[in-house]
Amino acid sequence: MTLIRWTGGLLAVLAAMILTGPAHADDISAAARGVVRVVLSASINGESLGSAHGSGFAIGPNTIVTNAHVVELAKKFPSIVTINIVPSEGSDHYQGELVTLDEDRDLALIHFDGPPLPPLTLFSRPVPDGTALVSLGYPANVDQATGTTPTDMLDPMAPVRSTGVLSSHRSQRGIDGIEHTAQIARGNSGGPLLDDCGRVIAVNRAVTTGQDGDGSFVLAVAEDELAAFLKSANQPFNAVSWPCVSMADYQAQTQQQAQQQSDAQQQAVRDRELQVQRAHDSAVEAAQQANENTRDNFMAGAALLLVLGALAVGGGGLLLSRDCKRPAIWTASGGALLMVGAISLFLFRPDFDPNSITLPDQGSDSTTPQPATGAMVCKLDPDRSRITVSDGRDVAFDWNANGCAGKAQYVETRGSWEHVTVPANAQTATLSSYDPVTRTLTRNLYFESDDQMAQLRKMEPDKKLKLCSANEAVLAELASRQSSLRSLLPAQPDERLVYHCAPKSTK
Repeated sequence: MTLIRWTGGLLAVLAAMILTGPAHADDISAAARGVVRVVLSASINGESLGSAHGSGFAIGPNTIVTNAHVVELAKKFPSIVTINIVPSEGSDHYQGELVTLDEDRDLALIHFDGPPLPPLTLFSRPVPDGTALVSLGYPANVDQATGTTPTDMLDPMAPVRSTGVLSSHRSQRGIDGIEHTAQIARGNSGGPLLDDCGRVIAVNRAVTTGQDGDGSFVLAVAEDELAAFLKSANQPFNAVSWPCVSMADYQAQTQQQAQQQSDAQQQAVRDRELQVQRAHDSAVEAAQQANENTRDNFMAGAALLLVLGALAVGGGGLLLSRDCKRPAIWTASGGALLMVGAISLFLFRPDFDPNSITLPDQGSDSTTPQPATGAMVCKLDPDRSRITVSDGRDVAFDWNANGCAGKAQYVETRGSWEHVTVPANAQTATLSSYDPVTRTLTRNLYFESDDQMAQLRKMEPDKKLKLCSANEAVLAELASRQSSLRSLLPAQPDERLVYHCAPKSTK
């Protein structure tokens, strides 16, 4: 908390230093939209006694977390001390009301009336020492260096960030804490300590003083203590345990998966071709063996007929010598016919042509999902997703062959169906796409600033236009508007959630 000297000596001053540094801009900037400056102003009968400030962050759309010591004077002197919440975006500040305060954990909740802020998400898994961390807040030394006055502090401005690593976990008076090197200064108290994906690891509260060359470390209230505090206050909050994967790593992973899938498909084609070739060779071999057996039978039959024919002709001659003319003629004629049959069998013995062998149609791959309509349940595929703050729960999806999902009309484009959502009271735009053949639902989430969301809302199609329709003119207009919206979205989303959908069980 920054304490600028109050008239009457009500406040004292705390000091430390903040260093800016690199971080994952997309995720940290998205989290920064929910960080606020907490300004305390004191006055009696309209006469200002002084002001002070700390930092805080949204845990609900209109609820702020900060340190208890930042707002303790508002608790002690509620009649003369006013709490002001100054968002990082917009053009105004808003009066806050102290909801609850926990001196042991050094945490407090403030409610304010004003436009809702995007709440930050807690990271609920243990964080190992050495993890890269980011502090966000409003350090007084930066205010001094830039000539920021107490009046200027009521104007929205972006928080300052600093980077460091988690040094150790330490319990103080039974309260879990974190020591780290993402430096803060007076004014940073109550601000969030984040991982590289913008999730809250802890709440900054104090900094050690470096003397005689000693390094300074920051003390913060650990996430589990914050979660316990929020639960005791009946304050809803979002917490996730997804591992932090940078967008660069996710893109590399996605490319690797695509290459592996391509390689697997090519290998499957080669395996199938080899299987077909082996089946063909086996069929050729079997057919050739059957042909040879048949040819042998024909040759044996021809030989047998030839022998029988010769015997019959010989018998006819013998009968003729004995003056048995008629029997001799019949016997000789029969023998001649047998010999003609022998010649015919020999001449018409079957030949073998390997090219004449064809295999029956193998059919389509039965493992390929077939397009489905109706009620479905879509389950998240974490291996194909980039998740930072979403809960990843199952999605109910009711799909119609004409591109209608529930009441929302999707537009067919590039082999899939797309729908853009720009909510009126949130700062997350969503581009959803669905592939009916693979039953894959993909949701790209973009965490945008106030100005960017305002621009998107101007281009948002009318609600009636987004409803399911079979009118070609309406669909063409919707497609044009969605194309304009897509052109305003960044090249890469902040989150990409990939789901596999299956028909909902009727059991």
